[in-house]
Amino acid sequence: MKLAVVGDALLDVDLSGGAERLCPDAPVPVVDVAARKCRPGGAALAAVLGDASGADVTLITGRSDDSAGRELDRLLAARCVLLDAPFSGGTPSKTRVRADGQSLVRLDVGDGMVPDIPLAAGPFEALRSADAVLVADYGRGITRNSWLRRELARLPSDVPLVWDPHPRGAEPVPRTDLVVPNHAEALSFGAGAGSAEGAEALRLRWSCGAVAVTMGARGAVVSPPGEFLRAPELVGRRPDVCGAGDSFAVSVTLALGRGVPLLEAARYGVDCASRFVAEGGAGAWACDGSEPPPPRPGSSFSRVEQVRSWGGRVVAAGGCFDLLHPGHINLLNRARSLGDALVVCMNSDESVRRLKGPPRPVVHAEDRRCLLEALECVDAVAEFDETSPSRLLEQLRPDIWVKGGDYEPDQLPEARVVERHGGRTVLVPLVDGYSTSRILRDLEHGSRIRRECHGRAG
Repeated sequence: MKLAVVGDALLDVDLSGGAERLCPDAPVPVVDVAARKCRPGGAALAAVLGDASGADVTLITGRSDDSAGRELDRLLAARCVLLDAPFSGGTPSKTRVRADGQSLVRLDVGDGMVPDIPLAAGPFEALRSADAVLVADYGRGITRNSWLRRELARLPSDVPLVWDPHPRGAEPVPRTDLVVPNHAEALSFGAGAGSAEGAEALRLRWSCGAVAVTMGARGAVVSPPGEFLRAPELVGRRPDVCGAGDSFAVSVTLALGRGVPLLEAARYGVDCASRFVAEGGAGAWACDGSEPPPPRPGSSFSRVEQVRSWGGRVVAAGGCFDLLHPGHINLLNRARSLGDALVVCMNSDESVRRLKGPPRPVVHAEDRRCLLEALECVDAVAEFDETSPSRLLEQLRPDIWVKGGDYEPDQLPEARVVERHGGRTVLVPLVDGYSTSRILRDLEHGSRIRRECHGRAG
């Protein structure tokens, strides 16, 4: 899915350490800083969360060529396509000083703003090709740009537009499908936050499709239909809630982009935001500059859980995938077209050796996994050591199990496992001329002929 995020990118910095004494000249704690870590904030955090959920993300934002702007570029380089909005002033940066996991003070610098002047063609082209659009307003002028507002108002009706507002930003365009203020923002907009009536008053004020007011650990209220969605109880004494609103907004936008009904999408957003906080919040995305940005989180099992939480269909396909070739690509593309997520069950090196005999595999498991994960159609890869993936499928419980057409159903013991859990098996016809064993035989045959020719020439 192509997700376009329009918003204000911030650089967030955490200074963390311990506080065991008070300052001698004032009753304030002295923090012995042990670590300085940077992370994407604002719309930049929304972009990396969209990427982590498997979307192809384009971020339309402004920033300066200063140290904060360059650090943001580094953090975002592998996560999304960056398209520039005009910008003047310093890149906004927010620094939290934290002691023993508790925030003591936040320092904000950077006066940069997006002016109301024309943009280049790139951002508009990205909006026109997007499957879903999220506006992440952090009060830095981007939602007041009249050229962007006109383009957002012209989005096709089948492209969900979600708007995360800010008290210092412009109001959502009436075309917006869902506006997602938090409790404090709803109050600042003059609504009775925390009530269905307050959410409905905001919906009428903005002439938008719906409003979901998020209320932290209490969940969210959505109007229409005026329903309260309770959040799961968080584990831990002092969870870091920074970024929970971005997690909610991104999750709802992606769910709507997949065709999930509004209330289900909002419930999914509440669950994702709660899980985001429980797993460390925005602080889990921080790095100290010596390492690349964190990889996409989650295993194949968490991906399955995520898709099922909004009613999606999980597809699994299995094989050795040694010497990846067009026949494999055809099978995997066909498999992905049958559902909302594809998990590839890949034989380990030892499993391949038992099935195919030495010298297989030609390509070791780590490299095979790398190639599979690079394919757009593959959402996750799970490795198994047994000859059959039956035990793995007992855990994954896919809705559809896909294998190549060179098998018969009674040759697949795992098919019974899938069927026992309510799934079905689909056999995809092979592409003529493509087989790893045949390719290896042809290579060996060619090598033998070359050796014989070389011997005769000698």
